Amino acid sequence: MDTELFLFLNGIHSPFFDVVFEWISDRYSWIPFYLILAVLLGFKFKWKLLVLVPFITLLIITSDQFSVHFFKDVFLRLRPCHNPEIVDLVHIVNNHCGGKYGFVSSHAANTFALAVFVGLVLKNHLKWMFPFLLIWAAVVSYSRIYLGVHYPGDILGGAALGAIIGFVMWKMLCFTNTFFKLKLML
Repeated sequence: MDTELFLFLNGIHSPFFDVVFEWISDRYSWIPFYLILAVLLGFKFKWKLLVLVPFITLLIITSDQFSVHFFKDVFLRLRPCHNPEIVDLVHIVNNHCGGKYGFVSSHAANTFALAVFVGLVLKNHLKWMFPFLLIWAAVVSYSRIYLGVHYPGDILGGAALGAIIGFVMWKMLCFTNTFFKLKLML
Protein backbone atom coordinates (compact mmCIF):
# COMPACT_ATOMS: atom_id res chain seq x y z
CA MET A 1 0.00 0.00 0.00
CA ASP A 2 2.87 2.39 0.83
CA THR A 3 4.41 1.80 -2.60
CA GLU A 4 1.10 2.29 -4.41
CA LEU A 5 0.37 5.53 -2.55
CA PHE A 6 3.92 6.71 -3.22
CA LEU A 7 3.64 5.99 -6.95
CA PHE A 8 0.30 7.81 -7.11
CA LEU A 9 1.56 10.91 -5.26
CA ASN A 10 4.94 10.94 -6.98
CA GLY A 11 3.22 10.49 -10.35
CA ILE A 12 1.46 13.85 -10.05
CA HIS A 13 4.17 16.20 -11.29
CA SER A 14 4.96 19.04 -13.64
CA PRO A 15 8.09 21.03 -14.58
CA PHE A 16 6.79 23.99 -12.53
CA PHE A 17 6.30 21.91 -9.37
CA ASP A 18 9.65 20.18 -9.92
CA VAL A 19 11.27 23.57 -9.31
CA VAL A 20 8.90 24.51 -6.47
CA PHE A 21 9.32 21.28 -4.48
CA GLU A 22 13.06 21.13 -5.05
CA TRP A 23 13.27 24.63 -3.56
CA ILE A 24 10.97 23.68 -0.67
CA SER A 25 13.09 20.63 0.09
CA ASP A 26 16.38 22.57 0.12
CA ARG A 27 17.27 23.38 3.73
CA TYR A 28 19.15 26.53 2.71
CA SER A 29 16.08 28.08 1.11
CA TRP A 30 14.50 28.21 4.57
CA ILE A 31 17.21 30.37 6.18
CA PRO A 32 15.09 33.57 5.86
CA PHE A 33 12.16 31.71 7.47
CA TYR A 34 14.37 30.58 10.37
CA LEU A 35 15.65 34.13 10.82
CA ILE A 36 12.08 35.47 10.95
CA LEU A 37 11.22 32.75 13.47
CA ALA A 38 14.25 33.74 15.58
CA VAL A 39 13.17 37.40 15.46
CA LEU A 40 9.64 36.43 16.56
CA LEU A 41 11.04 34.36 19.42
CA GLY A 42 13.42 37.19 20.35
CA PHE A 43 10.59 39.71 20.29
CA LYS A 44 8.48 37.53 22.61
CA PHE A 45 11.22 36.35 24.96
CA LYS A 46 13.89 39.10 24.78
CA TRP A 47 17.08 37.97 26.54
CA LYS A 48 15.40 34.72 27.57
CA LEU A 49 15.78 33.63 23.95
CA LEU A 50 19.27 32.60 25.07
CA VAL A 51 17.57 29.83 27.07
CA LEU A 52 15.76 28.58 23.95
CA VAL A 53 18.83 28.43 21.68
CA PRO A 54 20.43 25.38 23.37
CA PHE A 55 17.06 23.61 23.44
CA ILE A 56 16.47 24.22 19.73
CA THR A 57 20.04 23.15 18.92
CA LEU A 58 19.66 19.96 20.96
CA LEU A 59 16.24 19.39 19.39
CA ILE A 60 17.58 19.42 15.82
CA ILE A 61 20.68 17.37 16.66
CA THR A 62 18.57 14.77 18.49
CA SER A 63 15.94 14.58 15.76
CA ASP A 64 18.49 14.34 12.96
CA GLN A 65 20.74 11.79 14.66
CA PHE A 66 17.87 9.59 15.89
CA SER A 67 16.34 9.50 12.42
CA VAL A 68 19.62 8.29 10.94
CA HIS A 69 21.23 6.09 13.60
CA PHE A 70 18.15 4.55 15.25
CA PHE A 71 16.02 4.20 12.13
CA LYS A 72 17.76 4.43 8.74
CA ASP A 73 20.81 2.47 9.91
CA VAL A 74 18.58 -0.13 11.62
CA PHE A 75 15.69 -0.67 9.18
CA LEU A 76 17.78 -0.31 5.99
CA ARG A 77 14.70 0.44 3.89
CA LEU A 78 15.70 1.53 0.41
CA ARG A 79 14.50 4.90 -0.79
CA PRO A 80 12.02 4.60 -3.69
CA CYS A 81 14.63 6.07 -6.05
CA HIS A 82 17.05 3.27 -5.03
CA ASN A 83 14.47 0.47 -5.09
CA PRO A 84 15.21 -1.65 -8.21
CA GLU A 85 11.60 -2.93 -8.27
CA ILE A 86 10.10 0.53 -8.92
CA VAL A 87 12.97 2.85 -9.87
CA ASP A 88 11.77 3.04 -13.48
CA LEU A 89 8.38 4.31 -12.28
CA VAL A 90 9.76 6.97 -9.92
CA HIS A 91 9.79 10.62 -10.95
CA ILE A 92 13.18 11.84 -9.70
CA VAL A 93 13.96 15.54 -9.98
CA ASN A 94 17.45 16.47 -11.24
CA ASN A 95 18.77 12.94 -10.64
CA HIS A 96 19.01 13.65 -6.90
CA CYS A 97 18.21 10.65 -4.74
CA GLY A 98 20.12 11.14 -1.49
CA GLY A 99 21.49 8.34 0.66
CA LYS A 100 20.59 4.71 0.15
CA TYR A 101 18.06 4.34 2.98
CA GLY A 102 14.96 6.37 3.76
CA PHE A 103 13.06 5.15 6.83
CA VAL A 104 12.50 7.54 8.54
CA SER A 105 12.66 10.86 6.71
CA SER A 106 15.09 13.22 8.45
CA HIS A 107 13.42 16.19 6.74
CA ALA A 108 10.08 15.15 8.27
CA ALA A 109 11.61 14.43 11.68
CA ASN A 110 13.50 17.72 11.83
CA THR A 111 10.69 19.95 10.57
CA PHE A 112 8.03 18.34 12.78
CA ALA A 113 10.34 18.48 15.82
CA LEU A 114 10.88 22.20 15.24
CA ALA A 115 7.20 22.82 14.44
CA VAL A 116 5.93 21.10 17.59
CA PHE A 117 8.56 22.63 19.88
CA VAL A 118 8.25 26.22 18.62
CA GLY A 119 4.48 25.86 18.25
CA LEU A 120 4.17 24.84 21.90
CA VAL A 121 6.59 27.55 23.04
CA LEU A 122 4.53 30.22 21.24
CA LYS A 123 1.05 28.74 21.83
CA ASN A 124 0.14 31.37 24.44
CA HIS A 125 1.66 34.25 22.44
CA LEU A 126 0.88 33.59 18.76
CA LYS A 127 -1.98 31.11 18.56
CA TRP A 128 -1.84 30.93 14.75
CA MET A 129 1.83 29.88 14.78
CA PHE A 130 1.32 26.23 15.79
CA PRO A 131 -1.03 25.31 12.89
CA PHE A 132 1.12 27.37 10.50
CA LEU A 133 4.26 25.48 11.53
CA LEU A 134 2.52 22.11 11.21
CA ILE A 135 1.41 23.01 7.68
CA TRP A 136 4.96 24.13 6.87
CA ALA A 137 6.37 20.81 8.16
CA ALA A 138 3.77 18.86 6.17
CA VAL A 139 4.60 20.71 2.94
CA VAL A 140 8.35 20.19 3.41
CA SER A 141 7.69 16.52 4.15
CA TYR A 142 5.44 16.08 1.11
CA SER A 143 8.19 17.56 -1.06
CA ARG A 144 10.25 14.47 -0.26
CA ILE A 145 7.57 12.20 -1.77
CA TYR A 146 7.22 14.49 -4.78
CA LEU A 147 10.99 14.39 -5.38
CA GLY A 148 10.96 10.58 -5.27
CA VAL A 149 13.19 10.13 -2.23
CA HIS A 150 10.69 8.95 0.43
CA TYR A 151 7.65 6.73 0.75
CA PRO A 152 4.63 8.10 2.67
CA GLY A 153 5.50 5.68 5.51
CA ASP A 154 8.97 7.26 5.77
CA ILE A 155 7.28 10.65 6.11
CA LEU A 156 4.74 9.50 8.71
CA GLY A 157 7.47 7.79 10.73
CA GLY A 158 9.67 10.88 10.58
CA ALA A 159 6.77 13.17 11.47
CA ALA A 160 5.85 11.01 14.48
CA LEU A 161 9.48 10.82 15.64
CA GLY A 162 9.92 14.57 15.25
CA ALA A 163 6.64 15.39 17.00
CA ILE A 164 7.59 13.19 19.96
CA ILE A 165 11.06 14.73 20.20
CA GLY A 166 9.58 18.24 19.91
CA PHE A 167 7.07 17.51 22.68
CA VAL A 168 9.67 15.92 24.98
CA MET A 169 12.04 18.85 24.45
CA TRP A 170 9.20 21.28 25.24
CA LYS A 171 8.49 19.35 28.48
CA MET A 172 12.19 19.60 29.34
CA LEU A 173 12.03 23.35 28.72
CA CYS A 174 8.95 23.60 30.98
CA PHE A 175 10.81 21.71 33.72
CA THR A 176 13.87 23.94 33.31
CA ASN A 177 11.64 27.02 33.38
CA THR A 178 10.02 25.90 36.66
CA PHE A 179 13.20 24.56 38.28
CA PHE A 180 15.27 27.67 37.59
CA LYS A 181 12.33 30.10 37.97
CA LEU A 182 13.01 31.63 34.55
CA LYS A 183 9.47 33.00 34.11
CA LEU A 184 9.38 32.25 30.37
CA MET A 185 5.55 32.37 30.40
CA LEU A 186 5.14 29.15 28.46
